[in-house]
Amino acid sequence: MCGGLADDAIATAQSDVPGRPSSAPTHSPLATDVTVTTNAPMPPTSESRAIARPLRTWFVELCAPLLVGGTLVAAVAMAIAFAASSSASTPLDDAMQSEMQDDGDGMMSGASGDAPISERERQFFEKKIRPILVANCYSCHSAEAERIRGDLVLDTRDGWMTGGASGPSIVPGDPDKSVLIQAVRWADEDLAMPPKRKLKDEDIAALEEWVRMGAPDPRVVTTGAIDSEGPALAGKSWDIEIARDFWSFKAPVKPKVPSPANATWSFGDVDRFVLASMEAHDLKPVGDASKRTWIRRVTFDLTGLPPTPEEIEAFEKDKTPTAYERVVDRLLASPAFGERWGRHWLDVARYAESSGKENNVLYPHAWRYRDYVIASFNADKPFDIFLREQIAGDLLPAANPNDRAENLVATAYLAIGPKSHNQQNPRQFYADVVDEQIDTVTQGMLGLTVACARCHDHKFDPIPQADYYAMAGIFASTATQFGTVQSPGNRRASSLIALPDEADVVAGPTMSQQVRTLIERGQERLTAEADEAMKAAEGKPREQVNNFRIAQQRAQVRTLESILERFDENGRPTIENRVTMGALDGQKILEAPILQRGEIDKPLERVPRGFVQVISGEASPSMPSDASGRRELADWIASPSNPLTARVWANRVWLHLFGKGLVPTPDNFGHSGVPPTHPELLDWLAVRLVEGTWSTKALVRELVLSRTYRLDSAHDDKNAEKDPDIVWLWRMPNRRLEAEAIRDAMLAAAGTLDRTPPSGSVINFAEGGLRGDNNRLLQQLLTDNRPLRSVYMPIVRDRVPDSLGVFDFAEPSFVVGDRDETNVATQALYLMNDPGVVGAADAFAARLVHDVPDSRNAEGERIRRAFELTLGRAPSGAEVTASKEFLDDFKKALVADGGKETAGSAGSGDAPRQRRPRERLAERAAERRGDGQGRSSNDPDALAWSAFCQSLFQTAEFRTLN
Repeated sequence: MCGGLADDAIATAQSDVPGRPSSAPTHSPLATDVTVTTNAPMPPTSESRAIARPLRTWFVELCAPLLVGGTLVAAVAMAIAFAASSSASTPLDDAMQSEMQDDGDGMMSGASGDAPISERERQFFEKKIRPILVANCYSCHSAEAERIRGDLVLDTRDGWMTGGASGPSIVPGDPDKSVLIQAVRWADEDLAMPPKRKLKDEDIAALEEWVRMGAPDPRVVTTGAIDSEGPALAGKSWDIEIARDFWSFKAPVKPKVPSPANATWSFGDVDRFVLASMEAHDLKPVGDASKRTWIRRVTFDLTGLPPTPEEIEAFEKDKTPTAYERVVDRLLASPAFGERWGRHWLDVARYAESSGKENNVLYPHAWRYRDYVIASFNADKPFDIFLREQIAGDLLPAANPNDRAENLVATAYLAIGPKSHNQQNPRQFYADVVDEQIDTVTQGMLGLTVACARCHDHKFDPIPQADYYAMAGIFASTATQFGTVQSPGNRRASSLIALPDEADVVAGPTMSQQVRTLIERGQERLTAEADEAMKAAEGKPREQVNNFRIAQQRAQVRTLESILERFDENGRPTIENRVTMGALDGQKILEAPILQRGEIDKPLERVPRGFVQVISGEASPSMPSDASGRRELADWIASPSNPLTARVWANRVWLHLFGKGLVPTPDNFGHSGVPPTHPELLDWLAVRLVEGTWSTKALVRELVLSRTYRLDSAHDDKNAEKDPDIVWLWRMPNRRLEAEAIRDAMLAAAGTLDRTPPSGSVINFAEGGLRGDNNRLLQQLLTDNRPLRSVYMPIVRDRVPDSLGVFDFAEPSFVVGDRDETNVATQALYLMNDPGVVGAADAFAARLVHDVPDSRNAEGERIRRAFELTLGRAPSGAEVTASKEFLDDFKKALVADGGKETAGSAGSGDAPRQRRPRERLAERAAERRGDGQGRSSNDPDALAWSAFCQSLFQTAEFRTLN
């Protein structure tokens, strides 16, 4: 929905809506264990230390004072201090500590010098920043300029770091303190740059984002020469045949399986490749993981959920030779498999339900693509067909209306990317859409950064600018249907694609009466305000009338009407909701011109539509004269002869099971990427994938049943000395759970996780652009706290839920094949204070009491049950003792504080009596449950169990796979 006036109307209307829930309360922490995970191996005794010491000691020494007049501010300070200094359970990563140190010049140490930059950062610089600098700055601020203005050079990283007459031009991480950003904003007339013409808003925004990222800059000074254009292959003139000799540009050939010296260790060919590499580096594999460790590992990897205690027990009791196979087959058949592995692809597809950028326009029908992806993985759709449908589903034959609808929805892959809907120049807007589509398709499916050739020949790979525009012609001949309502904040609107009437498709969610009332009252208020403004304008001179405001009000009314048209008066979705985002062939077939420096107003010669020469070869089909060429593009990408497609997907599958790809840069198989650690194994897997009819489930099954996957994560000093990064897979690396798995695991332990897939998304009830943080309807929709699986949570760009964002959720504006894995204090603070975490802990505590009725041994049995539900194992004797002491200490602290008044209580004049600590805790408990009914202040037992459960959520072991 449009921001601004519509939001004001809805905000006022909210006060009249019956039953509107109050805002979520803020909670002070009851948590007792704040741990920061690292990738470092834990010592043998760390499991008991990670639980036993925090449960008692950290509560008594640190948290108990918070319950006696403590504040949230104190809790925050304590958590940060603990995260920065604690070594009780897991130490902070040394690299993170060094990044937190300021270098004395106001810049983070990781942002300067030779600090490595990520692949995503490098691509952002090459695609966005370098072209801006070349086109607007180099004439005055480069080594080749006739006169260097202000002694500032911007054609090298060292140039902007050293700065000119005004000192360093950029403060990484802080645009407002960066002279360069101040200059391009034209905030100061004397400083304004470029001096003759202000940069476009999107260029300024790109520079600001770059600085906020830490100003990652791959440019270097080599052999006395300035890197003004970037590294390139020999003279920017490539012999394509010679260039095809690069490892990833050659078709994979199934290699001979090695015969390692230890002939009995391997379960299959995958293990033989891995063991041969280990032996070549004088390494020996560690022992196998326990059955409990393995089933927890494989259950999370295949479903994103923890195994139940009953499943663990049944597996441990199963002594048959096929016990492991039965577990894997059960997990592959679970609907949770598609939810887990579909989310992996959604990272690559940069899935989101809004456009991002300046106005962040909502996409209320994006959820159909999400559901298509999940269903495809559950059905084990052959991966080549999966790719074809997303590129050219509208052009593929369909056996029936259901297949036709599915094919159309699949093409939303091309439509859901980020866009600048308020772009004034339509040619620029569509050129940017095409660029984003090329980037997504080539990175996500081919592992190539073809979009880096938009403004110049690729700086690393043999991809001339002409190849980029050959592909651009294909997408320029395509009509991208993203479906938004035209408004003053959205100049670039489009229609949607109607789904076949005969198709059996989900219509969407049902709108609640509360939401409908909110929209209707906002609509009425805006209409009345627009009418009043029109009457007031009668007879006035034109210059005294705010026509823009009136037009904006009318547009927002149309936006609200478009929402209501999709639902009947009972909130049920109408036929207007049977639509999808997607792509169709355009009315005109175009050959795109090369754009000098990528600038829309500088076209050069046109190039025929086609593919990337270095990998297309003889398999490249000719382009049709009456169609866009997407069908041919899809066939070429999904062809078994394409040297990259099968390799890239096999590598992604490996990454999600072992924590790191055989090619560590999964989105970049080019010259600037990292070559494979096990090239023969990668080729073997790629050929195996194609031979297995592109079955993802078959590939996953083979890998998780390998001996390599079954290895323990135990540390070995000799191996670690030779291979500290576990490149040769002598043990299973420790991996932190992803954000979705952490949240889902908490809900699963609490017994509240709703495994039923929702119908659609709450974003289906909204429309239009967002402005700032004042879209009241969206705010209400995003507070939907249903305990659904995390994959079904609404993903609005720039407003990712905290439960996902704090644990390194994939940035939805980019292709993300490998998520970051950080260790920061905000993660600990989230687990201490978030209402959702606290509510899950309350529900978990109630479940323990329900599952284990009161008896003489109830406390010990509940502790054991809690450990099994969260950590997949029984507690040690020391952990049981520490847990009991913690519960006892917690209840004693509550009782001891119950009869005391805090400072400033009775007799303080007009000031209200301060609540006693126990009263505060009772109210806090009621808020946590969200039922509005205060829990008895004489019931510290429930609060103690809740705090105990929350402390288990906070342990490193809970969110780590071994």
